[in-house]
Amino acid sequence: MNRGKFVTFEGCEGVGKTTQVEMLRQYLSEKGSDFLFLREPGGNAVSEKIRALILSRENGFMSDRCEALLYCASRAQLVDTTIRPALEGGKLVVCDRFTDSTFAYQGVARGLGADYIAALNELTCGDVMPDVTIFLDMSPREAFARKGGADPGDRLESAGMDFHEKVYRGYLRAAEIYPERIKKIDARRSPEQVFASVLDVLKAQGVLS
Repeated sequence: MNRGKFVTFEGCEGVGKTTQVEMLRQYLSEKGSDFLFLREPGGNAVSEKIRALILSRENGFMSDRCEALLYCASRAQLVDTTIRPALEGGKLVVCDRFTDSTFAYQGVARGLGADYIAALNELTCGDVMPDVTIFLDMSPREAFARKGGADPGDRLESAGMDFHEKVYRGYLRAAEIYPERIKKIDARRSPEQVFASVLDVLKAQGVLS
């Protein structure tokens, strides 16, 4: 059986990733495709427990390196037990966030550096990397204004605008480094217009026919 395709969605908080992922899920369901949808951190029982630990406001004292390593621990579990077997089984795997989030949030915004994050991602993922990454491009100021502000119960959303501006710069940098894989889509438009662009990209990249 041919290896399945791996698609990830990336972007700052509030850009509409959840909406676009759900629209793609509905589209593929209507087409009768064999697919698996996941989120990061999370996606299985162990990884979801790590997600709760990372995002809890009670853990505001967490160090930057600890945060990065927890994300990678969650990802290692997801890759080993869920993503790799699904791809080997020929499924289309779609994940809400993956390695580019770690680059933008921990590598750039937390200041851990590109080399440190690249080494962690290589240890965590091995040869399991996205075929296509959809980067929903919108500044954090615009995104938070659209969603009505940060979620006070989410430790990362509540990190402040300066932090999220750094995250955005991290995503823009990743898109410069990996232009063949990361495809920028203007997320300031209506959900329907954005989704039309998502489909265009996935068809052009050979993920959808």
